[in-house]
Amino acid sequence: MWRVRARLLWRGARESWAMFRESKIGLTGLAVIVVFFIAGFIVYPILWGGPTMPDWSPIAPNQKLWQPLWDERIYDPILGRPFIWDEKQQTYVTENFPAPPSARHWLGTDPYGRDILSQILHGIQAAFVLGIFAALITVFIGTAVGAISAYYGGFIDTFFMRLADIILLFPLIAFLIVLSGLMQMDFWSLAVILGIYGGFGSITIVLKSQALAIKVKPYIEAALVAGGSHGHIIFRHIIPNILPLSFLYMMFTVTSAIFSEAVLSFFGLVDIKMSWGLMINVTRDAGYLGATNMMEYWWLWLPAGSCITLLCAAFYLVGRGLDEIVNPRLRAR
Repeated sequence: MWRVRARLLWRGARESWAMFRESKIGLTGLAVIVVFFIAGFIVYPILWGGPTMPDWSPIAPNQKLWQPLWDERIYDPILGRPFIWDEKQQTYVTENFPAPPSARHWLGTDPYGRDILSQILHGIQAAFVLGIFAALITVFIGTAVGAISAYYGGFIDTFFMRLADIILLFPLIAFLIVLSGLMQMDFWSLAVILGIYGGFGSITIVLKSQALAIKVKPYIEAALVAGGSHGHIIFRHIIPNILPLSFLYMMFTVTSAIFSEAVLSFFGLVDIKMSWGLMINVTRDAGYLGATNMMEYWWLWLPAGSCITLLCAAFYLVGRGLDEIVNPRLRAR
């Protein structure tokens, strides 16, 4: 039996991939996600995990991650910055931060002397982990609640639908800003809050509608006649058939989570060591995000802002590509 199920699953995956490949926007988004994943989880550990890593930590100001035994440079005992030879002054001086892009720091340094490129690559890991973890919580809650509400109806359905309506009354960013004033939010608590907010919100309504369409199928009635329990019908017949739609909304949840974290970090409302939003927050607090010097110090905010936009857009495009597979009307076109 398991071999038959495996073959059916493999065949369904191949057919879905064949349809997904026809979506140019979906493939574009997937390619961008793959590039970010390789940069954050493969390139970053290699470059910043051995003798080739830069001098400065992406998190702690002026803290060296790795220093070879043959490093003979003299460091400022107060600032922790190495003295470098200035050809014009013919003397040793400390580096001035923020420093523009150079051969040593490809994307320059921030006001604390931290390497921008290392911060960007470090932020990829944070964005992926936060977005996917929050999305998994959303999918788990939304799928279970939507299936149970559609199957039992009555008070259970009314309770969860009214709860979804109440959640939808509060804009996500405004809700998170108010919540940050009531509690200290760190990386994982933010992911859990985003997952719960999304799981009991709009995804519940959508999945419940899909589950209602499946509930009236003939094979559901046949399972009831055959003596199938309520749990068997929910978890073996209804939930597997709404999972494709669940994973579609998972892509959109990842986008929302990454953007929400960037906004909260920009305002300094979440306790995270390093993220793209926090990079822009540091730039603003140091006074380099004003109208007069914004373009002069472009490397402090443009790489981080571009990464937020690209990664959010990539997951959204993948979601649009999956929509053409899940939505029968779009698939028919």
